[in-house]
Amino acid sequence: MRFLRTLSGLTLAAAVLAGCGSAGAPSSPAATPRFVEPATSAAAQPEVTESAAAAPAPAAKAGTPSPEAKRSSAEPAEVKYAFPVDASNVDFHGTHGKYPATDLFADCGERFVATTSGVVLEVSRTDAYVKGRPDGPLNGGLSVSLRGDDGVRYYGSHLSEVADGIDAGVRVRAGQLLGEVGKTGNANNVCHLHYGISPPCAETGDWKVRRGVIWPAKYLRSWRDGGQKSPVAEVAAWEKENDCQA
Repeated sequence: MRFLRTLSGLTLAAAVLAGCGSAGAPSSPAATPRFVEPATSAAAQPEVTESAAAAPAPAAKAGTPSPEAKRSSAEPAEVKYAFPVDASNVDFHGTHGKYPATDLFADCGERFVATTSGVVLEVSRTDAYVKGRPDGPLNGGLSVSLRGDDGVRYYGSHLSEVADGIDAGVRVRAGQLLGEVGKTGNANNVCHLHYGISPPCAETGDWKVRRGVIWPAKYLRSWRDGGQKSPVAEVAAWEKENDCQA
């Protein structure tokens, strides 16, 4: 039966998990993103009448740029954020060992979901971590990193499983299942999700950046409460100041 974790328990767990945080061997994204989403029933689709299907789209006024032309790739029309663990019993706090990141403590098997819409960058489905070895790209065990439509990279590791169809180059939506919380890699046998926020920089292979460069807690609190606080400005400031050197 699930139980609520106390703050003192979290503090102890955070100290134990000081070394967690990176993915396995990098994989290159596919040239053309593929979209994968959960199947929806036919009943959920709006009916299109013959007259509506035949109706031409209204012509744009001459000299007036379309909404698509006005919108830059860095500023999508709408960015939605979702709390990365879809479960009722999740604990985290604002500290982490060695570098900025957050450990979200939840039962193994809880749903790890996409923070926002975007394209999967790297996936590790193999736990090749060996206890006692120096920190490196195998620390995270099973993991997924995502480049959001907001230009920010979101990374989750120590998964017990990566969801079917989640591969490099696949396009996903906010709240879509990416995998399940676990304790692979350097998780010290504690079920949790290591969560990092960073600029994409090299996009693949740059594990020191990917594991996290800004503190996620204030954004997590917002998303858990239904807010939409964005890390874009803070990530851009870090990248400008550090030139992607973590």
